[in-house]
Amino acid sequence: MNVKKVLGKFFLVLLMAIMIAGCSTNKNVSTKGNETSKASTEGKTLVIARLSDAENLDHQFMSTINAASVTHEKIYEGLVGRDKNSEIQPLLAEKWKQLDDTKWEFYLRKGVKFHDGSPFNAQAVKATFDRLLDPKVASPRAVVFKMVKEVKVVDDYTVQFILKEPFSPLLSILANHEGDIISPKAIEKYGKKIIQEPDGTGPFAFKSWTPGQEIVLVKNKNYWGTQPKIDKVVFKVVPEETTRVSMLETGEAQIAEPLSVEMIDTVEGSQASEVYRSEGYGTEYIGFNVKKKPFTDVRVRKAIAHAIEMDSIIKGVYNNVGKKANSLMGPKVLGYSPDLKAYDYNLNEAKKLLAEAGYPNGFETTLLTMDDKQRINLAEVVQSQLKGIGIKVKVQVMEYGTFVQQVNKGNSEMFILSWRNATGDADYNQYNLMHSASQGPAGNTFFYSNKQVDNLIDAARREKDEQKRIELYKEAQELEMKDAPYIPVRVIENVAAVAKNVSGFSISPSGYLEINDVTIK
Repeated sequence: MNVKKVLGKFFLVLLMAIMIAGCSTNKNVSTKGNETSKASTEGKTLVIARLSDAENLDHQFMSTINAASVTHEKIYEGLVGRDKNSEIQPLLAEKWKQLDDTKWEFYLRKGVKFHDGSPFNAQAVKATFDRLLDPKVASPRAVVFKMVKEVKVVDDYTVQFILKEPFSPLLSILANHEGDIISPKAIEKYGKKIIQEPDGTGPFAFKSWTPGQEIVLVKNKNYWGTQPKIDKVVFKVVPEETTRVSMLETGEAQIAEPLSVEMIDTVEGSQASEVYRSEGYGTEYIGFNVKKKPFTDVRVRKAIAHAIEMDSIIKGVYNNVGKKANSLMGPKVLGYSPDLKAYDYNLNEAKKLLAEAGYPNGFETTLLTMDDKQRINLAEVVQSQLKGIGIKVKVQVMEYGTFVQQVNKGNSEMFILSWRNATGDADYNQYNLMHSASQGPAGNTFFYSNKQVDNLIDAARREKDEQKRIELYKEAQELEMKDAPYIPVRVIENVAAVAKNVSGFSISPSGYLEINDVTIK
């Protein structure tokens, strides 16, 4: 009798496993679920269960690290990259030199091919940046390279970047996803439209994208560098966190990200997975659209900053994961100032400022957030705290892609957002988030404008002396804090759940998922 019960349980578990594999199958390819399961057993497929999909796969149109993590240094590569210590290293360029204040020369790697078989050369570099900077293409990321006057082909494997003005952090932005090189064939095929099938020189090639479900990459067997140790990567969209984590337990996935603070204890107690943590460059913050009343009044913005008790948020919402921020930059970023002071918790001052602004009884507003547990928890705490000064907050939760679109368009009053800072240089943070030229999708979703701040940011871009650059950024940030277009929350800590049979995975301080060295036992 006991034997029959054991056998019955065995067959029930077996049946459930078959059903799970069937539920994971792509509707368009009837055998994909079985292939993925088999490959995972053999250690050849890496399945990454993610909260949300990429908004697109064209890095010249991307506005998030979430999307760039799929393509950067996997499908696409740049002239330079960063090592594990965040130091600039050769990639598609073997070496380079700065000829004068406005001219940089790069000597390209030979024998490299794009995934479509066409050769990588100086003409491909020029074609990539010509497309990025073409006003008719209207790339929202063109602003990052606005200092480039011309990309000039010297010969097949030598290219020059001729700048309009000196720009010290050029290598730092060439190392992130906006600087990645695209196949000229892909540029010719898609032109001004968003590229749907990304084609680069990287260790993985694009195979398929089922929007809202999964993105599949396969090993580039003709890769010029060190071959990846896995054959396939599946970025699977799984909005429910408990499902993402349970997929590691069943072996359906090897990485689940992001991981909320609420789930850390669960993963730490698991026999199948463990918690990955690393400090990032970026921060999370509460933003104001300064063009929308009543947030056009700096006194209103300062009042809200004084009414939010951040210490309790760091402890209660984040369980002390990530440090309390004092600006839009993390301590690891070049240009970070430890001397910058955020607004202290002071309800009396908050009420006084609101009354001076003409709102003695408060007002009603909407706070937008993406569908992430921690962000929703933060929004609800802010909602509760602002009741103390008479402000009634409606929390509006949106799907990630929709949320990004609305904030980029300025369809917001207050919002919760983060900026990962892809380069580790203050310029990427300051120019994108605070410069008047970057309003909207480029990053300045506060729609903030201060000519003095613009001038300081521009001066820092031209300055070669690193210490002088740091001082310029400090001055700019002090002015920004006085204008209060944002409230800093915390320095981002990258947190993910990783199967114990996986090694070699990391998340860069910029927030890019790094999988090229992953092995699965």
